[in-house]
Amino acid sequence: MTHSVCVIGAGRIGRIHASNFAALKGAAVRYVVDPVAEAAEALASAVGARPASLEEALKDPAVHGVAICSATSTHADLIEKAAAAGKAIFCEKPVALDMERTLKSVEAVKKAGVPLFLAFNRRFDPQFAALRKAIDGGSIGKVEMVQITSRDSAPPPASYVATSGGLFKDMMIHDLDMARWLLGEEPVLVSAVASCLVDPAIGAEGDVDSAAVTLQTASGRICQISNSRRAVYGYDQRIEVHGSDGLAQAGNVLENTVRISGVKGTTDARLLDFFLERYAGAYKAEAAHFLEVMEGKSKPLVSGDDGIQALKLAEAAAKSLATGMAVAP
Repeated sequence: MTHSVCVIGAGRIGRIHASNFAALKGAAVRYVVDPVAEAAEALASAVGARPASLEEALKDPAVHGVAICSATSTHADLIEKAAAAGKAIFCEKPVALDMERTLKSVEAVKKAGVPLFLAFNRRFDPQFAALRKAIDGGSIGKVEMVQITSRDSAPPPASYVATSGGLFKDMMIHDLDMARWLLGEEPVLVSAVASCLVDPAIGAEGDVDSAAVTLQTASGRICQISNSRRAVYGYDQRIEVHGSDGLAQAGNVLENTVRISGVKGTTDARLLDFFLERYAGAYKAEAAHFLEVMEGKSKPLVSGDDGIQALKLAEAAAKSLATGMAVAP
């Protein structure tokens, strides 16, 4: 049986997810929904679907799942409409930028009894998944400290920052989710420092572009997160987990594996330059997992409740920055 998906949003991330669903055995894209008709038509043509209105797509019993890839401000409303229509839901992070709206949408999903998969894609990255597997297998003993480095190759335009929710909710929220996933315990204390060091225009929008956050769990486990909106050497994504019996590390992915050595030293290839390249494997794995969710073979590995907890940490980081104090999420 083929499980059909309606993709909402024909922008950059919508095109990625639509292509992955279209290429997945057992899945198909039936509709593409986007307010820009030309964009919807182009993507629909590329993946063997057809453009449609949201109402038409949600009424069609042949649609088993909805992939919400539109602007963040639309997520909560679309989640609630898809839930009311009885569809399985795949949604890009976050559910919403404020806690009240997030809680309302997650509750609507629970009342409807449909699955909601929140696309924190880094859990599905092959490198990070292997790291987690090593931890679960006891390779490094008891987890004690986690170090997460996440730096964009270039800052976004200030116009994006103005509606993004800020660095903690837009960028670091991925790392906050990873921290929970790797620590194995919920953080109970959050401390943040941050500055605007990269682009004054970001500061003019009231945001920061460089931040460091420390999380601590009730048992004392510690996670440190380093974020920057600029890394001139490429898209920098690294994780280190220190345990009682050893150390597990997941390094950067390079453009190629060629290493050149000579009398002046050794050089490696450059880091991948963009998140769509770096996490291409993760996006494919997400699509495969959501197909299993639609088939009833699996429950979402990242739920609406995970989105709530990540947002709590992001809000706590912002409060810590504002007050200069460590705060409880």
